[in-house]
Amino acid sequence: MPRLATRCICCETQALDRQPAVLMPFVAERALGWQACEITADWGLRSIPTGWAQPLCASLHCPDCGCLFLDMRFDSEEMGRLYSGYRGPAYEAERERHEPGYTAVNRRLLGGDAHIPAVEAFLCPWLPASPAVLDWGGDSGLNTPLRTQASRHDVLDISGRSLVAGAHAVNTPQGPYDLIVLAHVLEHVPEPDALLRDVRAAMDDATHLYVEVPFEALMRTCEADPAAWRQKRHWHEHINFFSADGLRRLLQRCGLNVRAETRHALPGSGVALGVLCRR
Repeated sequence: MPRLATRCICCETQALDRQPAVLMPFVAERALGWQACEITADWGLRSIPTGWAQPLCASLHCPDCGCLFLDMRFDSEEMGRLYSGYRGPAYEAERERHEPGYTAVNRRLLGGDAHIPAVEAFLCPWLPASPAVLDWGGDSGLNTPLRTQASRHDVLDISGRSLVAGAHAVNTPQGPYDLIVLAHVLEHVPEPDALLRDVRAAMDDATHLYVEVPFEALMRTCEADPAAWRQKRHWHEHINFFSADGLRRLLQRCGLNVRAETRHALPGSGVALGVLCRR
């Protein structure tokens, strides 16, 4: 069984709100080998009604910092299965089988993030003209901010995807770096504090860390209506939904000092939270 969270992933509060939810079929099958099944009358179950049974999980909400997350914390083998060949042909075909229409969405995502120029404008005043950059979890390196002017562009990623021209794959950080980017990673990982401590160990006193996560529509609703978290009844690849306060407290708990914060509009109606840190 997957490990189950017992405290907040951001502020470590143990008194958490909880409600039942389902794990979406693609994630359940790819990471855990679980499939939905139909309970029929010939099962002979007296106290369980017939119908489809989906993989059950729970939504956990922290009343202290507002973070919302899946109770299941996948282990390294499960994460490896889930993200092997991420967004590649086999991944795309398997997800299309579960979620018709995903292929078109994936092709748009592979084209690059339109908000990167806004990220670069936010970062430039803090960095040298030609920074050494490490994109931690940077996939192909296409969306690495400042990559076209970087003196070095390293990418550390588990997906195994081919990198864009000028990027170099690394298995461990090869610092010193002026900038480490951790963009759209923390929402996927089971132990964000452990990852942030690894990233902090790769920083020196001059390194800036730029962290970016989706500011999910539900979390934006929760800013005005904290009880809205109860709308979260299913979980997919984003297993952590961050509030602005929760993300800030997570970074501070991991020994990182917040220097600046921003919000960026994403295609459609999406929003990203961006935080710049130093040791």
